[in-house]
Amino acid sequence: ETESGAVSSQALDYGRFAKLVEGKTVLAMGPGLTTHPETTAFVRAVLEQFDLPLVLDADALNALVGQLEALRRRRARHVVLTPHPGEMGRLLGTSSAEVERRRVEVAQRFARDYEVFVILKGHRTLVAAPDGQVYVNPTGNPGLASGGAGDVLTGLVAAAVAQWGGAALGDALCLAVYLHGLAGDLAAAAQGEQALIASDVIEALPRAWKALGEKIERDVPGSYYVVP
Repeated sequence: ETESGAVSSQALDYGRFAKLVEGKTVLAMGPGLTTHPETTAFVRAVLEQFDLPLVLDADALNALVGQLEALRRRRARHVVLTPHPGEMGRLLGTSSAEVERRRVEVAQRFARDYEVFVILKGHRTLVAAPDGQVYVNPTGNPGLASGGAGDVLTGLVAAAVAQWGGAALGDALCLAVYLHGLAGDLAAAAQGEQALIASDVIEALPRAWKALGEKIERDVPGSYYVVP
């Protein structure tokens, strides 16, 4: 690690990281990572040296600012980016307001250009696939903008990739985003959006999963909006 306690690029030099991820099915990076120069170099090196599916959020996204070619040089077949509009704007060198104005177009083009999945967070979170398909999630509320709630989504996305990835990866990502939003809605119904914190979302996940299961049993049609 660096003097400040951040992850150092030397973690790769000594093979420690390779041993850590050996046998794993997915790697999520970003929350709490920091933007120390050695740490950002580490993120890009992981992209280029490891072939397991990657979920990139927070500072792992910041590590790609001005370095998007690292996505083209990657070894992993499947990479999922989970930016909020500010992070997406930094990646593209534009403002968050411009990202918000053209949400569908921005997510769709980025996913196509770099052959990745993009989960663009915000009001009606989008799931954009490399083939150009974009799904609009109907669940969620402004309370999910609280600190740490996005980290919960990162964990859910990683879990979905691990369990249902591969050919059904797009469906798995939609499931993760839907559950995250539904858990947020259930938590907000109990205590209000303004008081919502990340741990409330986690605690509501079992209820969200149960509610989704009951919906499936009743054969209720899917609620995702598909953008042509």
